[in-house]
Amino acid sequence: MLDNILYKLFFRNTEQSEMLCFSRKSSRLLFWLAIGLVWLPSNGFAQIECPSINVKIQNISNNTGVVACAIFESEEGFPSKFLKFASKTMLTQIKGKDASFEFSDMKPGKYAIAVIHDENYNGKLDTNWLGIPKEGYGFSSGAEVTLSAPSFSDAVFSYDGGLQYSPSVRQFKDIYNYL
Repeated sequence: MLDNILYKLFFRNTEQSEMLCFSRKSSRLLFWLAIGLVWLPSNGFAQIECPSINVKIQNISNNTGVVACAIFESEEGFPSKFLKFASKTMLTQIKGKDASFEFSDMKPGKYAIAVIHDENYNGKLDTNWLGIPKEGYGFSSGAEVTLSAPSFSDAVFSYDGGLQYSPSVRQFKDIYNYL
């Protein structure tokens, strides 16, 4: 009988100690699982900032149509054949008097930007009978139009791959509309 009592006491203590051991292991596991679940959304699924070139066109004379912005990596097709030769092209609606573009995942290098205000949605810069633009346009690096559109080398800028870069784009709106 004493053996039976000792046997029950021994196994009861063993069961309790096994349960206590299991409880400690499971609480540690639950603790680390909770820490992992708290940490994962802040690090595992966090959005990583991408290198980008931001272009903002301000003081657009009207909000009719869209603004097209094209980034070129070479002089081929610059600036008139942006649909065929530009590295990246974006269209956006005008909000108030401004239009903004964000070209993400840009590698360091030399680029030039051409912007047109396509008021009639025909995908090109309209000109009068002399070839003078009737719609707004602009170029990076403050490149100016003389007797023809500026060259790639006039509008080129260097992008070092930083998180964000905002080149200046000069807008020439309504300068020659009286012709």
